[in-house]
Amino acid sequence: MPKRRALLVAPALLLARPAPAADWPDRPLTMIVAFAPGGGTDLAARTIARFLERDLGQPVVVNNRPGAGGEIGFGELARARPDGLTIGFINTPHIVTLPIERRTRFRLEDFTPIANIVDDPGAFYVLTDSPYRSLADLITAARARPESISYGSTGIGSDDHLAVLAFERQAGIRLLHIPYAGSAQVKQALIGKTIEIASMNVAEGVQESRQGLLRMVAQMGERRTEVALEIPTFREAGFDVVEGSMRGLAAPTGLPPAVLQRLSLAVDRVVQDPEFQMSASQQALPLRFLGPEAYLAELTALRDKYQALWSAHPWRE
Repeated sequence: MPKRRALLVAPALLLARPAPAADWPDRPLTMIVAFAPGGGTDLAARTIARFLERDLGQPVVVNNRPGAGGEIGFGELARARPDGLTIGFINTPHIVTLPIERRTRFRLEDFTPIANIVDDPGAFYVLTDSPYRSLADLITAARARPESISYGSTGIGSDDHLAVLAFERQAGIRLLHIPYAGSAQVKQALIGKTIEIASMNVAEGVQESRQGLLRMVAQMGERRTEVALEIPTFREAGFDVVEGSMRGLAAPTGLPPAVLQRLSLAVDRVVQDPEFQMSASQQALPLRFLGPEAYLAELTALRDKYQALWSAHPWRE
């Protein structure tokens, strides 16, 4: 073929090729959730999955892989094929704290962040008939009964656990920690009076609070969340405790850029969908969309923060 003709044909061949990931996905997706069914993470993941199915045109099957504070599910996600057909719902701080506190089969570099969706502050919940109506009440009781007032969390190194450790240091008290595999178990333990306090995210107990079953004592946001404007923050009570859980989607590292773009765009469209926003509001989920680059930057900054915290105050039990 003459050189001039080759130059003319080459661009035509490029134009004839389908756009990257134009036909993707062509099979169902699996979404790994590293916590037990029924908790706040699981409910949010299933809601997202339902809306993603519409945008992607394929089923998104949620696969709960709880255990070891999220390590089992995160490890499985890190080892999956990076084709976009296996994605995972990841949480902070677990995704960055677990490799800090122990040797794990994953680290942050093993994931491709797709998009953050939720940023849910922490809170202390008690039963409505509990004598603890404020943090001051709790401190008074804890000083009278050191290491006997029990609280539940979603595991060592979770945002729920780290928040209590910070509160204990600042208040000069010691509580009794009982870890669980997920917030559903924490909530059930509180309702069943196995524990006296549930340290969990706002959205994980706000419905029961509205029903009069639980009472939120204080919340851990920098400011009062819109879903509980009547509840003071820890800072308002004089304690510099700001904790919460970001929840978003990630894939194994090595995800093709076109697939990453398709997934991130799908999540962005879901978050902007009025029907999804209504579902999120019903679950009291504080939405905060971050694209891949911004999400990675936030996760990296959080890892640096918790690494410094570990150096100063290791959170081993």
